[in-house]
Amino acid sequence: MVTLALIAHDGKKADLVAWATFNREILARCRLVATAGTARLLRNKVGLEVEPLRAGPEGGDLQVGARVVEGQVNAVIFLVDPMDKHPHKPDIEALLRLCNVHNVPLATNVATADCLMVWLTQRQDFVNLEQKDPRDLCNLH
Repeated sequence: MVTLALIAHDGKKADLVAWATFNREILARCRLVATAGTARLLRNKVGLEVEPLRAGPEGGDLQVGARVVEGQVNAVIFLVDPMDKHPHKPDIEALLRLCNVHNVPLATNVATADCLMVWLTQRQDFVNLEQKDPRDLCNLH
């Protein structure tokens, strides 16, 4: 099964809820993990099953990063608010770096999140993905 990590800064949470509502059918076919506030919104507002991690400032971004390193996440959708300050900026930068180091697709705005959904739904193995390493979805080995 495809695993997606979902994160949204406070200023982008409404955008994520709208985007997830539009893509609910696709997202429902994925294993979803998200930072605490994002997970709560996706469950309560969109009705999706989501594994909650810690809040971003409490280490949630780093938890997602660890899963990226371990090959447990196929893609990360992280709606970043570039107009706001974030006390955990080093954690955010670490997560973005880990996605790049491990060649895990990363969307940081709604336009690139839409592109990830198109890519995902065009994969022949999307429906019955049963690989040991989720990075196999990207043919990264």
